Amino acid sequence: MKMSKIKVYQYDAFTDTPNKGNPAGIVLNANNLSDEQMQEIAYKVGFNETVFVAESDNADLKIRYFTPGHEINLCGHGTVATLYSLRSKGLINNGDKITIETKAGILQVDFFEKDKTLYVLMEQAPPIFKPFEGSIEELSYAIGLTPNDIDTSIPIVYGSTGTWTLLVPIKTLEAFSRMMPQNKLFPTILKEIPQCSVHPFCLRTIKKHTNMHARHFSSPFSGTIEDPVTGTASGVMGAYYITYITPEVNDLELIVEQGDEVKRDGEVHVHVTKQDNDIKVAIYGTAVYTDEITIELKS
Repeated sequence: MKMSKIKVYQYDAFTDTPNKGNPAGIVLNANNLSDEQMQEIAYKVGFNETVFVAESDNADLKIRYFTPGHEINLCGHGTVATLYSLRSKGLINNGDKITIETKAGILQVDFFEKDKTLYVLMEQAPPIFKPFEGSIEELSYAIGLTPNDIDTSIPIVYGSTGTWTLLVPIKTLEAFSRMMPQNKLFPTILKEIPQCSVHPFCLRTIKKHTNMHARHFSSPFSGTIEDPVTGTASGVMGAYYITYITPEVNDLELIVEQGDEVKRDGEVHVHVTKQDNDIKVAIYGTAVYTDEITIELKS
C-alpha cells in the first residue's frame, strides 16, 4: 500500500523559547486532505491541537483545528503559532491584517512588532457566559482539590469566545500545584455542557507583571489531559474579568500566565473593550519554531 508523507511544523506559542509555551502542529497546505486524514494526523502528532491551513472563498485563509480526539471550532495558541509561522516564512506579505475562516466565524488577525519581536493579535468571537449549576464539591474533587479551595466570592461560569470552558476561581496559588485532574469525570459534573474543558484561575500570580494565573484541563473527548497555555480560554478570562470583577471598566489590558506547573510557562496578552453590553476580546502573543515532524498516511 502506498504511503504519503505529510510535513508538520511544530511551533510553540506564547513564548519565544523552544519547548516552552504551548506546542502546535501546523500543516501549511491542507487543501487536499480529508477530514479523516486531518484527524489521523492530529492523533499521530499528539499535541493538544494540530492546525490545518487551506484556501478559503470567504477569507484570506481557512484554518481548521483538530485535537487527537476531535475537531474544535477555534484554538488561540494554534492560530498564533500558525500565523506567526506563515508571516515569518514570508508566506503572508499583504499588510498587517488578514482574515481567517474558522468554524467560530470569520476573524481578523493583525501583526505588529514590539522590541523586534513579531506578535500575532487575533480577535475572538463575542463572549457568552452560562451559569454552572452543578456540584462545587464534585467539581473540586475532579481537579484534585477540596471545596474550600474554590473562591465562591465570584461566580463559576461556562464561558466561550469560540470554544466553551468552565471558569473556576481558585483562592490561592498554592492550590495549583496540588491539582490532579480526573478528566473522565468532567462530563457527568458539567451537565449543562458535558464536552466542556475546565479552566481553574486565580487573581494572584507568580510574576509581578501578570494579572491572572491559570491551568487548563481538557475535555476527555479531546484525547489530552492538560493544555499548557490557552489562547481562547485566556480571552474568555479577560471577558470574565471585565464582566464580573471590574464591571465599571470599559477598556482592559491583562497578561495571563500559564504552564508553570507543567514546565511550559508562557504568557497571553488579552485586550478587552466594552461598549454598553457589547464586549470585544482580542489576544496576542508571539511564537517560536521548534521542530519538524513527518507523518505517514495510507493513500
